[in-house]
Amino acid sequence: FFFFTVFDSTDAPNNARPKPAVGGGAKTDYHRRITSVVQRRKLAAESDTGAPLLSSAGMAAPGKTITLKDGTEVQDEVQFDPSVMDTGEAGLTDAEHAARLLKYGKNALESKTTPKWKIFVSKFRGPMPYMIWLAIIIEGLIQDWLNFVVLLILQVVNGCLAFNEATRAGDAIAALKASLKPEAQVKRNGKWSNVDATTLVPGDRVALNAGAAVPADCRLCAGPVIDIDQAAMTGESLPVTFKEGMVAKMGSMVVRGETDAIVAATGANTFFGKTAALIMAVKGELPHMEQVILSIIKVVVTWSMCTTTVILIYLLYNGTPPLEALAFAVCLIISSIPIAFPVVATTTMSVGCKTLADKKAIVAQLHCVEQLAGMNMLCSDKTGTLTLNKMVLQSFTAFADGMDKERLLTFAALAAKWKEPPKDALDTLVLNAVNKAPLDAYAQLDYTPFDPSTKKTVSVIRGPDGREFTVTKGAPNVILELSDGNKAQIGDKYNAEIENLASRGIRALSIAVQYKGEPMNLLGLLTFLDPPRPDTKETIRQCGLYGCGVKMITGDHYLIAKETSRQLAMGTDILKADSLPMVDVKQELPKTLGADYGEMIEGVSGFAEVFPEHKFLIIEALRQRGWVVGMTGDGVNDAPALKRADVGIAVEGATDTACAAADIVLTAPGLSVMIDAIVISREIFQRIKNYLVYRVAVTSQLLLFFFLSIFAFEPARYGFDDADVRAADDKAEELPRYFQLPVLSLVIIVILNDFAIISIAYDHVVASSIPELWNLKTVFTMAVWLGCVAVCGQMTFLAVLLESKGEDGFFGSFSYGQIMSAVWLTLSLLDFFSVFAARCSDGFFFSRKAGTPLLVAAAFAMAVSTILAAEWPFNSAEEGVNMEPLTGPQLGFIWAYCIAWFLIQDFTKFFVYRVLLHFDFDGIKTAQELRAKRAAALLADAAAHDGGNTDDEVKQILNVSPGVVTSKAQVAPEV
Repeated sequence: FFFFTVFDSTDAPNNARPKPAVGGGAKTDYHRRITSVVQRRKLAAESDTGAPLLSSAGMAAPGKTITLKDGTEVQDEVQFDPSVMDTGEAGLTDAEHAARLLKYGKNALESKTTPKWKIFVSKFRGPMPYMIWLAIIIEGLIQDWLNFVVLLILQVVNGCLAFNEATRAGDAIAALKASLKPEAQVKRNGKWSNVDATTLVPGDRVALNAGAAVPADCRLCAGPVIDIDQAAMTGESLPVTFKEGMVAKMGSMVVRGETDAIVAATGANTFFGKTAALIMAVKGELPHMEQVILSIIKVVVTWSMCTTTVILIYLLYNGTPPLEALAFAVCLIISSIPIAFPVVATTTMSVGCKTLADKKAIVAQLHCVEQLAGMNMLCSDKTGTLTLNKMVLQSFTAFADGMDKERLLTFAALAAKWKEPPKDALDTLVLNAVNKAPLDAYAQLDYTPFDPSTKKTVSVIRGPDGREFTVTKGAPNVILELSDGNKAQIGDKYNAEIENLASRGIRALSIAVQYKGEPMNLLGLLTFLDPPRPDTKETIRQCGLYGCGVKMITGDHYLIAKETSRQLAMGTDILKADSLPMVDVKQELPKTLGADYGEMIEGVSGFAEVFPEHKFLIIEALRQRGWVVGMTGDGVNDAPALKRADVGIAVEGATDTACAAADIVLTAPGLSVMIDAIVISREIFQRIKNYLVYRVAVTSQLLLFFFLSIFAFEPARYGFDDADVRAADDKAEELPRYFQLPVLSLVIIVILNDFAIISIAYDHVVASSIPELWNLKTVFTMAVWLGCVAVCGQMTFLAVLLESKGEDGFFGSFSYGQIMSAVWLTLSLLDFFSVFAARCSDGFFFSRKAGTPLLVAAAFAMAVSTILAAEWPFNSAEEGVNMEPLTGPQLGFIWAYCIAWFLIQDFTKFFVYRVLLHFDFDGIKTAQELRAKRAAALLADAAAHDGGNTDDEVKQILNVSPGVVTSKAQVAPEV
């Protein structure tokens, strides 16, 4: 709620405060701040029980100790120049302001920005783009415009997608700048005025009014206390009371009271500025998905270039025209390099992202989907993520005879103005929980609102019977001291209860009543806490079942964090921030964080009372230890850690800054959607990995086939001569010295393969029960094997056709042009059949049904290939030797041969995988066993909820190789 102090400046004297400017109020999105361990300990020491009281002190990073006018010492919360803080009642003069503005600069964040056109151009530079540019230039030189256009489109699409991702990186800083409030009330030359908040300087005297934002880090002057809402920063759900000498942070909001303050820090020296420094300290790293793609492409390109170079040298040596040889080499490179990999990966992730969006999880950075699939540690903020971020009455304890919860709530409500909207969080709690109708029978004669110095609220009431009494509610230790009527009788029991609550971090509100002429008697305690969300405990449990641990990292009080962790079954081993060092965000983080602190961080349930730097450090230490870390948060103080994490997750209601720094933004309360996100991301990972196996298999197939066919098969040795080859005009052509296919035929294979395979984004897969790993050694081994088996089939087929010259068999004699068409069709069909072998690399192709879009796309591509082989309309006189159409029986024979060889390919693939599994190659057996155990636990959990599963459902849930687990009977021992 926004409450503005309205003052008519037209009727006010010159030194009166003007009306707060429109827009000067704070949005709750920017209420982020961090709390001081030192200040919290001081607060706990002020309580007799050590428990958090009804109202807290201002909390921030510790600085210097200052002495107030009354002689008390206060821990200052920011470090600043003391010489600029002695501002008088009249404020700064214009000359002083101008000098300080020149010295300290504007109250704004500065960041170095790269022009967007430079970012756009940079996305067309690099190893892969350079390779495509080279291919485009060569295609232009040889005037092969079809290839030229296709490659140019691929280059533009890849570059635009990369540019779109890159431009999001600066959004976090932009959101921080936008969160600076535009205007402030400042007193200069003895006059109050509204000024641009960016012109504030240290030493300015500003007004902090109810409903207004704090425009800079400000130290409060002598005067009344004020309440500031910084719940989202500290994790405390109640407003914080600030008094003289304490420092209010820029971006928080005053919810009650009015006072003056002196600006202590501006711009980069404020909390906002330090947060911006943390975000900027996160150096731009190449996303893991791009690193994987780049490493794969490096291997494939190196392999392709070496093979093609040998072929090119051989062609030139045997008298092939240079441009013709170069065109063939370029097309072979293009067909073998997975140029469409980024497009397929992007499409696959985009389809999954749409599904995630339907589940209330918006993916801001596509590349994070791959890392989410491998996430094995989730660090979660507490307030608003694991909890409701709303104080809720928990229970009550009666200390008077005949007192029940309803009567206790009634007395608590009588100590508030129940006929008016509640003024603070405690009154809101009580009045929302009580039945107000019976209260109308009471008359409130006097009311003393809550005073932080006395820690109580007092109300004088006349009951329905005309009897007058006083109801007092407030801090437990204060109310006990006032309760002379029954303090002696209940003191021990009462103190034991308070100590028990304090040890669990539960807040308590005491209620006492005093009838006229009688001593005060304590009636009971009401306890309240920011409770866990209803689905949080179940979500954390399921995360564990999927192999992802959860740790709590919060700025809230240690005891509160410990109690929340206990309720969520996360463990109670919570450490305070003082167990961690404070890192210098302006320096590069030490590479030894993981070695020095990683084991400690791994061994605890979470951390409490942390600063943004601590969150940053925890994330980095876990990453250095090899964890794939996710981080949830909702505030400005969470933004640096969100950006540093492998997967940054901004929860529902997060600030713009947190959303801009995050990879995923949740639009539904709580974390339950993360289970869907984990499952969907692992399905996406499976699809991308399946495509990778397929594409590397095709690369090895094409490279090996053309390498071997050029060197091993000379048509003249099989009885072919110039009379056996024809051009488009039916004129005789010179017989090639080696077997090759037209360049255009390779281009058609590339187009059909890469664009039809995009349908793999809709393939049916089963999510792994453990975090995903690439296992690139296994991927390449299986892919190369699939390619080699296909090449064996193609080479055998080519040899048979060449040997059959002149033999008029059942399918008729194959002319040389028909042999070219038949081999081309075999290449095309075996390529597409390899998709179905690649998608089930650990089992037979029928072990998991294919998605309908993939089946349709494959059928369409193979049908087009068959039709082209039957007609082949692309012959031209310029192409030299041309391909000739195939007959129906020939097409049938080729289809039968390809299907038979595909079955051989699939069977041998399964055998090879079993051999790799036996020797635990690349750790796949270890992962398989862990997957079976995790899946068994998931199965047992599912059985507990829905009564069990069939054996077929067991196999679906387990997603393991045949023979590992086949029935519930085998699963039971694992559980």
